[in-house]
Amino acid sequence: MSDHPLATRWRALRAASQPGFIAYLTAGHPSAARTIDALRMLDAEGVDIIELGIPFSDPLADGPIIQASSHAALTGGASVAGVLAMLREAAVRTPVVAFSYINPILAYGPERFVTDAARAGVSGLLLTDLPAGADPDLEARLGRGPLALIRLVAPTTSPARLAAMTFDPRGFVYVIARLGVTGAATTVDAELRAALGRVRGVTDLPLAVGFGIREPAQAQALAADADGVVVGSALVERLGEGLEPARALVRALRQALVAAPAVAPEGA
Repeated sequence: MSDHPLATRWRALRAASQPGFIAYLTAGHPSAARTIDALRMLDAEGVDIIELGIPFSDPLADGPIIQASSHAALTGGASVAGVLAMLREAAVRTPVVAFSYINPILAYGPERFVTDAARAGVSGLLLTDLPAGADPDLEARLGRGPLALIRLVAPTTSPARLAAMTFDPRGFVYVIARLGVTGAATTVDAELRAALGRVRGVTDLPLAVGFGIREPAQAQALAADADGVVVGSALVERLGEGLEPARALVRALRQALVAAPAVAPEGA
Protein backbone atom coordinates (compact mmCIF):
# COMPACT_ATOMS: atom_id res chain seq x y z
CA MET A 1 0.00 0.00 0.00
CA SER A 2 2.96 2.30 0.64
CA ASP A 3 3.43 3.09 -3.05
CA HIS A 4 -0.19 4.16 -3.57
CA PRO A 5 -0.25 7.69 -5.08
CA LEU A 6 -2.21 9.20 -2.18
CA ALA A 7 -0.07 7.59 0.51
CA THR A 8 3.06 8.66 -1.32
CA ARG A 9 1.87 12.26 -1.56
CA TRP A 10 0.97 12.49 2.15
CA ARG A 11 4.27 10.89 3.13
CA ALA A 12 6.15 13.55 1.13
CA LEU A 13 4.12 16.33 2.74
CA ARG A 14 4.82 15.03 6.23
CA ALA A 15 8.53 14.68 5.46
CA ALA A 16 8.55 18.33 4.35
CA SER A 17 6.41 19.46 7.35
CA GLN A 18 3.91 21.00 4.96
CA PRO A 19 0.10 20.89 4.97
CA GLY A 20 -1.65 19.46 1.95
CA PHE A 21 -3.69 21.55 -0.45
CA ILE A 22 -6.68 19.71 -1.94
CA ALA A 23 -8.53 21.56 -4.70
CA TYR A 24 -12.05 20.62 -5.80
CA LEU A 25 -13.67 21.27 -9.14
CA THR A 26 -16.92 20.07 -10.71
CA ALA A 27 -16.23 18.16 -13.91
CA GLY A 28 -18.00 19.72 -16.87
CA HIS A 29 -18.37 23.17 -15.27
CA PRO A 30 -18.52 25.53 -16.98
CA SER A 31 -17.55 23.23 -19.87
CA ALA A 32 -15.56 20.09 -20.58
CA ALA A 33 -12.80 22.18 -22.19
CA ARG A 34 -12.56 24.46 -19.14
CA THR A 35 -12.41 21.41 -16.87
CA ILE A 36 -9.48 20.00 -18.81
CA ASP A 37 -7.72 23.37 -18.70
CA ALA A 38 -8.45 23.65 -14.96
CA LEU A 39 -7.09 20.18 -14.25
CA ARG A 40 -3.87 21.05 -16.06
CA MET A 41 -3.69 24.39 -14.25
CA LEU A 42 -4.06 22.74 -10.83
CA ASP A 43 -1.39 20.23 -11.80
CA ALA A 44 0.99 22.96 -12.95
CA GLU A 45 0.36 25.12 -9.87
CA GLY A 46 1.38 22.29 -7.58
CA VAL A 47 -1.77 21.44 -5.65
CA ASP A 48 -1.25 18.23 -3.73
CA ILE A 49 -4.49 16.41 -4.51
CA ILE A 50 -7.33 17.17 -6.94
CA GLU A 51 -10.91 16.33 -6.01
CA LEU A 52 -12.88 15.88 -9.21
CA GLY A 53 -16.60 16.15 -8.66
CA ILE A 54 -18.86 13.91 -10.72
CA PRO A 55 -22.05 15.92 -11.37
CA PHE A 56 -25.21 14.55 -9.79
CA SER A 57 -28.80 15.78 -10.08
CA ASP A 58 -29.47 15.77 -6.33
CA PRO A 59 -26.23 16.82 -4.56
CA LEU A 60 -27.66 17.19 -1.05
CA ALA A 61 -24.33 17.71 0.70
CA ASP A 62 -23.36 20.59 -1.57
CA GLY A 63 -24.17 24.25 -1.21
CA PRO A 64 -25.66 26.51 -3.88
CA ILE A 65 -22.42 27.15 -5.78
CA ILE A 66 -21.55 23.50 -6.33
CA GLN A 67 -25.21 22.58 -6.85
CA ALA A 68 -25.40 25.17 -9.62
CA SER A 69 -22.14 23.92 -11.15
CA SER A 70 -23.47 20.33 -11.16
CA HIS A 71 -26.70 21.43 -12.80
CA ALA A 72 -24.79 23.35 -15.46
CA ALA A 73 -22.49 20.40 -16.11
CA LEU A 74 -25.41 17.97 -16.46
CA THR A 75 -27.23 20.39 -18.73
CA GLY A 76 -24.10 20.45 -20.87
CA GLY A 77 -24.15 16.67 -21.16
CA ALA A 78 -21.68 15.62 -18.46
CA SER A 79 -21.69 11.93 -17.53
CA VAL A 80 -19.50 9.55 -15.55
CA ALA A 81 -17.88 8.31 -18.75
CA GLY A 82 -17.42 11.89 -19.90
CA VAL A 83 -15.76 12.87 -16.62
CA LEU A 84 -13.25 10.05 -16.96
CA ALA A 85 -12.60 11.08 -20.56
CA MET A 86 -11.81 14.64 -19.39
CA LEU A 87 -9.33 13.29 -16.87
CA ARG A 88 -7.66 11.05 -19.44
CA GLU A 89 -7.24 13.98 -21.80
CA ALA A 90 -5.86 16.25 -19.07
CA ALA A 91 -3.24 13.61 -18.18
CA VAL A 92 -2.31 15.17 -14.84
CA ARG A 93 0.40 13.84 -12.53
CA THR A 94 -1.34 15.01 -9.36
CA PRO A 95 -3.26 12.31 -7.43
CA VAL A 96 -7.00 12.59 -8.12
CA VAL A 97 -9.90 11.69 -5.85
CA ALA A 98 -13.29 11.22 -7.51
CA PHE A 99 -16.00 12.95 -5.46
CA SER A 100 -19.46 11.56 -6.04
CA TYR A 101 -22.73 10.19 -4.73
CA ILE A 102 -23.76 6.54 -4.77
CA ASN A 103 -26.32 6.65 -7.59
CA PRO A 104 -23.99 7.61 -10.47
CA ILE A 105 -21.52 4.91 -9.41
CA LEU A 106 -24.23 2.26 -9.11
CA ALA A 107 -25.64 3.22 -12.50
CA TYR A 108 -22.20 2.94 -14.07
CA GLY A 109 -21.38 -0.28 -12.20
CA PRO A 110 -19.11 -0.19 -9.11
CA GLU A 111 -16.43 -2.61 -10.34
CA ARG A 112 -16.50 -1.12 -13.83
CA PHE A 113 -16.15 2.35 -12.35
CA VAL A 114 -13.19 1.39 -10.18
CA THR A 115 -11.41 -0.18 -13.15
CA ASP A 116 -12.14 2.63 -15.61
CA ALA A 117 -11.43 5.38 -13.07
CA ALA A 118 -8.04 3.91 -12.16
CA ARG A 119 -7.13 3.69 -15.84
CA ALA A 120 -8.12 7.35 -16.26
CA GLY A 121 -5.85 8.45 -13.40
CA VAL A 122 -8.11 8.36 -10.32
CA SER A 123 -6.43 7.28 -7.07
CA GLY A 124 -9.28 7.60 -4.55
CA LEU A 125 -13.05 7.66 -4.23
CA LEU A 126 -15.17 9.72 -1.85
CA LEU A 127 -18.91 8.99 -1.73
CA THR A 128 -20.72 11.59 0.32
CA ASP A 129 -23.79 9.44 0.95
CA LEU A 130 -22.04 6.17 1.84
CA PRO A 131 -21.35 6.32 5.60
CA ALA A 132 -18.95 3.70 6.94
CA GLY A 133 -20.84 0.48 7.59
CA ALA A 134 -23.97 1.54 5.71
CA ASP A 135 -23.47 -1.00 2.92
CA PRO A 136 -20.66 -3.43 3.80
CA ASP A 137 -21.04 -5.36 0.54
CA LEU A 138 -20.69 -2.26 -1.63
CA GLU A 139 -17.83 -0.96 0.50
CA ALA A 140 -16.02 -4.27 0.11
CA ARG A 141 -16.58 -4.28 -3.65
CA LEU A 142 -15.17 -0.78 -3.93
CA GLY A 143 -12.33 -1.36 -1.48
CA ARG A 144 -10.98 -4.41 -3.28
CA GLY A 145 -9.87 -2.26 -6.20
CA PRO A 146 -6.99 0.19 -6.63
CA LEU A 147 -8.95 3.24 -5.43
CA ALA A 148 -8.57 4.33 -1.81
CA LEU A 149 -12.00 4.74 -0.20
CA ILE A 150 -12.00 8.12 1.55
CA ARG A 151 -14.19 8.48 4.65
CA LEU A 152 -16.11 11.57 5.68
CA VAL A 153 -16.25 12.37 9.39
CA ALA A 154 -18.53 15.02 10.88
CA PRO A 155 -17.60 17.18 13.89
CA THR A 156 -20.45 15.52 15.80
CA THR A 157 -19.27 11.94 15.16
CA SER A 158 -19.08 10.24 18.55
CA PRO A 159 -15.97 8.50 19.90
CA ALA A 160 -17.86 5.18 19.83
CA ARG A 161 -18.81 5.66 16.20
CA LEU A 162 -15.24 6.64 15.30
CA ALA A 163 -13.86 3.55 17.04
CA ALA A 164 -16.17 1.35 14.98
CA MET A 165 -15.21 2.91 11.65
CA THR A 166 -12.66 1.38 9.29
CA PHE A 167 -10.33 3.62 7.31
CA ASP A 168 -8.53 2.73 4.09
CA PRO A 169 -4.80 2.91 4.93
CA ARG A 170 -4.01 4.11 1.42
CA GLY A 171 -5.93 7.38 1.79
CA PHE A 172 -6.84 10.06 4.30
CA VAL A 173 -9.82 11.16 6.38
CA TYR A 174 -11.98 14.05 5.20
CA VAL A 175 -13.18 15.92 8.30
CA ILE A 176 -16.19 18.14 7.68
CA ALA A 177 -15.47 21.51 9.26
CA ARG A 178 -19.07 22.10 10.27
CA LEU A 179 -22.55 20.70 9.84
CA GLY A 180 -24.59 21.77 6.82
CA VAL A 181 -23.66 22.05 3.17
CA THR A 182 -20.54 23.26 1.40
CA GLY A 183 -19.88 26.91 0.67
CA ALA A 184 -20.68 28.93 3.79
CA ALA A 185 -17.64 30.33 5.60
CA THR A 186 -15.99 28.20 8.28
CA THR A 187 -14.12 29.34 11.36
CA VAL A 188 -11.56 27.40 13.38
CA ASP A 189 -13.16 26.90 16.79
CA ALA A 190 -12.94 24.63 19.82
CA GLU A 191 -15.54 22.24 18.43
CA LEU A 192 -13.56 21.66 15.25
CA ARG A 193 -10.29 21.24 17.16
CA ALA A 194 -11.98 18.74 19.47
CA ALA A 195 -13.34 16.82 16.48
CA LEU A 196 -9.87 16.60 14.95
CA GLY A 197 -8.51 15.37 18.25
CA ARG A 198 -11.12 12.62 18.42
CA VAL A 199 -10.29 11.43 14.92
CA ARG A 200 -6.56 11.45 15.68
CA GLY A 201 -7.35 9.20 18.62
CA VAL A 202 -8.46 6.37 16.31
CA THR A 203 -6.24 6.72 13.21
CA ASP A 204 -2.84 8.05 12.23
CA LEU A 205 -4.01 8.78 8.69
CA PRO A 206 -3.74 12.39 7.50
CA LEU A 207 -6.76 14.56 8.31
CA ALA A 208 -7.99 16.98 5.65
CA VAL A 209 -10.59 19.59 6.58
CA GLY A 210 -13.16 20.83 4.09
CA PHE A 211 -16.49 22.71 3.78
CA GLY A 212 -16.46 26.49 3.85
CA ILE A 213 -12.78 27.28 3.29
CA ARG A 214 -12.73 30.27 0.99
CA GLU A 215 -9.79 32.51 1.90
CA PRO A 216 -6.02 32.03 2.28
CA ALA A 217 -6.14 33.20 5.92
CA GLN A 218 -8.75 30.52 6.71
CA ALA A 219 -6.65 27.83 5.07
CA GLN A 220 -3.56 28.92 6.96
CA ALA A 221 -5.43 28.94 10.29
CA LEU A 222 -6.83 25.44 9.69
CA ALA A 223 -3.38 24.11 8.80
CA ALA A 224 -2.37 24.64 12.42
CA ASP A 225 -4.68 21.76 13.40
CA ALA A 226 -5.13 19.64 10.26
CA ASP A 227 -2.80 17.89 7.85
CA GLY A 228 -4.51 19.44 4.83
CA VAL A 229 -7.32 21.70 3.69
CA VAL A 230 -9.91 21.29 0.94
CA VAL A 231 -11.11 24.28 -1.07
CA GLY A 232 -14.15 23.76 -3.29
CA SER A 233 -16.93 26.32 -3.65
CA ALA A 234 -14.59 29.31 -3.83
CA LEU A 235 -12.58 27.69 -6.60
CA VAL A 236 -15.67 26.57 -8.53
CA GLU A 237 -16.96 30.14 -8.31
CA ARG A 238 -13.68 31.54 -9.68
CA LEU A 239 -13.61 29.00 -12.50
CA GLY A 240 -17.01 30.28 -13.55
CA GLU A 241 -15.33 33.66 -14.06
CA GLY A 242 -12.38 32.25 -15.96
CA LEU A 243 -9.22 30.21 -15.66
CA GLU A 244 -6.98 33.09 -14.58
CA PRO A 245 -9.16 34.19 -11.61
CA ALA A 246 -9.08 30.56 -10.47
CA ARG A 247 -5.31 30.42 -10.89
CA ALA A 248 -4.91 33.58 -8.80
CA LEU A 249 -6.91 32.03 -5.94
CA VAL A 250 -4.93 28.79 -6.14
CA ARG A 251 -1.65 30.68 -5.95
CA ALA A 252 -2.81 32.75 -2.97
CA LEU A 253 -4.00 29.64 -1.12
CA ARG A 254 -0.82 27.74 -1.87
CA GLN A 255 1.34 30.62 -0.70
CA ALA A 256 -0.60 30.78 2.57
CA LEU A 257 -0.22 27.05 3.13
CA VAL A 258 3.48 27.00 2.31
CA ALA A 259 3.88 29.53 5.14
CA ALA A 260 1.98 27.26 7.54
CA PRO A 261 3.96 24.24 8.77
CA ALA A 262 1.97 21.03 8.92
CA VAL A 263 0.95 19.41 12.19
CA ALA A 264 2.84 16.25 13.10
CA PRO A 265 0.36 13.57 14.14
CA GLU A 266 0.73 12.02 17.57
CA GLY A 267 3.26 9.23 17.51
CA ALA A 268 4.86 10.41 14.26
